[in-house]
Amino acid sequence: MAADPPGEPAAAPMPHGRRILVALGITQILAWGTSFYLLTVLAGPIAEDTGWPLTFVVGGFSAALLVSGLAAPKVGRLIARHGGRGVLAGGAALMGAGLALLGLSPTLPVFLAGWLIIGLAMSASLYDPAFSTLGSLYGKAARRPITTLTLFGGFASTVCWPLSAWLVETVGWRGTCLAYAAIQIGLSLPLLLSCLPRKAAAPPPPNGTAARPAGSPDLSPRGRRMFLLLAAALVIAGIIATTMSVHLIALLDARGVALAAAVSMGMLIGPSQVGGRLFEIAFGRHYHPIRTLTAAAILGATGILLLYSGLSIPALALVFYGSGLGIWTIARGALPLALFGPGDYPVLMGRLAMPTLVAQALAPSAGAFLIDRGGAEAVFVMVAGLAAANLCVVLTLAILHARWGDPA
Repeated sequence: MAADPPGEPAAAPMPHGRRILVALGITQILAWGTSFYLLTVLAGPIAEDTGWPLTFVVGGFSAALLVSGLAAPKVGRLIARHGGRGVLAGGAALMGAGLALLGLSPTLPVFLAGWLIIGLAMSASLYDPAFSTLGSLYGKAARRPITTLTLFGGFASTVCWPLSAWLVETVGWRGTCLAYAAIQIGLSLPLLLSCLPRKAAAPPPPNGTAARPAGSPDLSPRGRRMFLLLAAALVIAGIIATTMSVHLIALLDARGVALAAAVSMGMLIGPSQVGGRLFEIAFGRHYHPIRTLTAAAILGATGILLLYSGLSIPALALVFYGSGLGIWTIARGALPLALFGPGDYPVLMGRLAMPTLVAQALAPSAGAFLIDRGGAEAVFVMVAGLAAANLCVVLTLAILHARWGDPA
C-alpha cells in the first residue's frame, strides 16, 4: 500500500506572497458578496420596487450559476495557458459590468441579462479560479495559501450582508448594485492587476520528452477513476450545500423549531466553518488532503443524519454540518492539487467545477418541487440519502488512494 506523503512541502518562494494572498482575499470577499450573497438582501426590495415576480428575480441567480458552470472548463484552460492574473481581473471587470446592468435595468429581461454576465464573472472570480491561480503560483505548496484564502472568503456574508442592507436603506437596490459595480471596477480590478504576478515561464521538459500543451491533461486509468469519484463527491456535496442553504428554515420548521430560533441556529454554520478551517490551518500540514475530504464527509453526513433523525439537538447537528462544510471547501481546492499535480490543476479544477455548479443551479428548484409535493420531509429524505451516498463515494476514493497513492 502506498503511504500518505509526510507533511506538506515547504512553501515555494514567491515574491510578495503576503500581498498576493491579501489581494485575493479582499477580492474573494467582494466577489462572493456581490454575486452569490447579493440577492439574500436585495431580492425582496427588487421584487417590491419593480413588481417583477420573486421567482424570476431569484431565477436570475440560478441562471448565473448555470452559465458559470458551463464556462468553468474554458476558464480553467485559460488559467493553465496564461495564468490567473488576467482571468481574475477579467472576472472583476465582468462582475462590474453585470452589476451595473442590474442597477440600470429597465425591464426584467435586461435584469436577467445582467445575471448572465455575472455568471460569466463568477466562473472567473470565485474559489475555483482563485485556487487554480494559487496552484499555478505555488505548485504543490499551495495547500496552506488555499486554506488561508477560504478564511477570507468565509467573511463575505459577514461583510456584505450588513453593507448591502445599509446601502439599500440609503440608496435603494439600484444604487446598491451600482455601488458594487464601482467597487469591482475601482477596487478589485486594480488590486488584482497590481498585486498578482504574470504567469511564470514553464520549466523545460525532461530530455527526450515533448512538452504537453497547457490545458490538455493526460490522466492514467487510475487517475481517471479517482477523478470521476472526486467529481461525483463534489457534485453531491454541492447539491446538499445549496439545498440546505436555501431550505434550511423550512427543514428546521419541520423539526418543530420556531422561526427566530431557526435563524439563530442557522447562524451557527458560519462560525463552525471558520472553526473547521482554523483547525485545518493548524494541523493540515501533518496529513494528506484525502483525510480532510474524508473528515468533511463524515462531519457533514453526521450533522445531516442527526438533524434528519430528530433525536438530536438541532444546534449540535448544524455545528457538525458547518464544520464539515468549512473543511470541505479546503479539500475541494487542495485534494486535486495533491492527486494530480500543479501542471494540470487549473484545467481539472475547471472540469470539476462545471458539473458542480450546474447541479447547484438546479438544486433549489428541485428542493422547492419536493416541498410542494411531499413537504419538508421529502427534502430531508433527499439530503440524508445524498449525504450517505457522498460518504460512500469519499470512502471509496480514500480506499483507492491508500492502495494507489497520488496518481500524479
